[in-house]
Amino acid sequence: MLVLSSPSGAGKSTISRALLENDDRLSMSVSATTRKPRPGEVDGKDYFFMEPVDFNLLVNKGQLLEHAKVFDNYYGTPSKPVEDALSEGKDILFDIDWQGTQQLAQKAGDDLVSIFILPPSTKSLETRLKTRAQDSDEVVARRMSKASEEISHWAEYDYVVVNDDLERCIGEVKAILKAERVRRIRRTGLLQFVDALREGY
Repeated sequence: MLVLSSPSGAGKSTISRALLENDDRLSMSVSATTRKPRPGEVDGKDYFFMEPVDFNLLVNKGQLLEHAKVFDNYYGTPSKPVEDALSEGKDILFDIDWQGTQQLAQKAGDDLVSIFILPPSTKSLETRLKTRAQDSDEVVARRMSKASEEISHWAEYDYVVVNDDLERCIGEVKAILKAERVRRIRRTGLLQFVDALREGY
């Protein structure tokens, strides 16, 4: 399970898309949310858009790996699609905040790798939020006021990457994923392979 977190507008969605483009072993975790779709967003692909009563039902049934309230809306990760993808041998990419990451870390243990994406400056973060033109000035102001709190959790993550150059940043995240895949604890069957080598096979 690979988590990308960042303040809104720091580029994690763009980085996520770049990771998924040419990697058949990586699958995106689709979050459920009570917020309304933005232009171009597709239900079931970008998010599972649902009413608060249906979201609360998932919470009460224990069918979310993590959930949090962000900007008056609820977000959460349905557990079944993640478990299905993992059982197929896929790595799962999560685009979630620090609250969700903390909850996921309690359940996933060593199976979780977390990366925090930092913007190069506060000014650049505000510019990105305004130029993507998805939110009103009021929402942009709220996102900016929340950014400082989100950034304060950077030290809870395994890796921190500064998105001052998008291509370099994508390259660093890909390198982290590649290195984590070959860690000894993730190599299934390695013990049997080494035993066979030592026995001369």
